[in-house]
Parts: sequence; C-alpha cells; structure tokens
Amino acid sequence: MSGVTFETQRTALADVVAIPVTPFAEDGSVDQDAHRALLRRLLDGGVRTLTPNGNTGEFYALTPRERRLVTELTVEEAGGRAAILVGVGHDVPTAVASARHARDLGAGMVMVHQPVHPYVSQSGWVDYHRAIAEAVPELGVVPYIRNAQLTGVRLAELADACSNVIGVKYAVPDASRFAAFARDAGLDRFVWVAGLAEPYAPSYFSAGATGFTSGLVNVAPAVSLNMIEALRAGDYPGAMKVWEQIRRFEELRAANGSANNVTVVKEALASLGLCRREVRPPSRQLPEDERAEVAAIASGWSV
Repeated sequence: MSGVTFETQRTALADVVAIPVTPFAEDGSVDQDAHRALLRRLLDGGVRTLTPNGNTGEFYALTPRERRLVTELTVEEAGGRAAILVGVGHDVPTAVASARHARDLGAGMVMVHQPVHPYVSQSGWVDYHRAIAEAVPELGVVPYIRNAQLTGVRLAELADACSNVIGVKYAVPDASRFAAFARDAGLDRFVWVAGLAEPYAPSYFSAGATGFTSGLVNVAPAVSLNMIEALRAGDYPGAMKVWEQIRRFEELRAANGSANNVTVVKEALASLGLCRREVRPPSRQLPEDERAEVAAIASGWSV
C-alpha cells in the first residue's frame, strides 16, 4: 500500500465529524431501527463523515458484539454516502481486531481512542498506536489525543513509522497548547480535527484545525454545518453567532466534568421523539427538572 495518499480520507476529516449516539431499546439492547433512522437523518441533513463507536456513542459502555453491530449498521446505512471513521480502542489485540473488522466492512479510517491505562509513557503511546496502524496499512488512522502531556514530536515519530497516520482528533482544552502541538508535529502533515466540538472549533480553527467533531449534530445537523461553513469562509463573527446559539446546550454537556455529555444529547433527541433517553452507567439520565430546558433548546433550533 505504499504511495497511498489517503486524499479522500483527509478531505472527510476536514469537515463536521459526526459522533452518532447509540440508542437503546426498552429492554436495554441497541435499538437498531432507531439507530438506522438517526443515521439517515444525519445523512439527509448533509453530514458526510460518521464516527461509529465514539464517546457520544457510549463506546466504553458497549460490549464487543455491540461495537461490531454499531459499525455494521453505520457502514450499511451510509451506503457510500459518507466516510466512516470507526472508533477502536481498549487493549491492542481488541483494537486491532476492531480495526480489521472496520476494514473488512469497507470503512476507510479508524479513530484510536486514548489508551485507558493509569500509566501512559510517551514512547508507549507511540508503540500502542503503531501496533494498531501497522495492522491496517490500508486505513487512515486518527489518534484521539486527550493527554496534555503528549508532545507533537511524538506524533511526528508515529507518522514517520506509519504513513497512514493522517489526522488527529485533538481534545485537550487549551487552544495555545493545540497551536504549539500542531506546529511541533507538522501543521501541514496532518488534518487537524478540533476534538472538543463546536465550543472550541473557532479558536482551534484559528490555529490550524480544518474539521471538528460534533455530538450536537445528532440533534441539529444544520446548526453544525452552519458553523463549519462560516469557519471555512474565515467568517469568525458568523461562527461566533452559531457559538452563542449552542453555548447553553454545550455548557450543560460540559458541566461536572462532562458528566452529562451524552445524556443531554439523548435527552434532546428524546424530546424530539427520535430515540429513548436511556444511557448506560456510568452515565445517568437527566433529572426531571432539567429536561425541560434541554427540550426548549432543541425545539428552538427548529429542526
């Protein structure tokens, strides 16, 4: 696969990278019909990059079989209408098996969740991602970086070893650190995706990002697409108008260490009659008194 440029995948990352929710049925299983309907709604709304098994999809609360199912449903429902960036992670053999499963289904990229381990060395971080990237040289690989200690030099080292490492989902809440990290790694070498969604997109775009992830897009695709159109045009006042529109929703998601990050999105979808509000532990449903505020915000977006 030498000489592969991954141009299609790079283009797909420089966009609204949607992180679909995983809706659950009354019996607690994955609600496949609701899942397909939500994916169709995103696709019909103009979304062109989907990340099954992202954090908004409750990746860590799904069983291995459920993660495979979510990938299969997403690839099937997209039917070539969107690029698929499959979230993989856990131990290396599990991540590699998930990445190969994604490849065999026809997905073009994998996003590697941060290693969940109490002891992460910088060189060990490189080793972890290298083992996964080398197992699927045909796929574009996107590390999901939440570790503020990691240096850009380490990312460059990884990409020197694995040319399929083409983009980065950067999710450290510090625009100055992002700007330095991207330049130390090679600003033009990777596609930089603002991994903290719409609230951080304007500041991260000003420092070199060209895409952003979104959970809000599940609720209001047009709102997220309006923001990226403004950012692409360099219209920061226009982007900040959207920012103001989504501010309260995102504040509710970010409160208490992002305790209700997924909960608020599912509550908004439930208020619109699109899926059930249930989330799995360690997430929890919103208390009754907070549900009305989320419903009011969602209805105000006239989606």
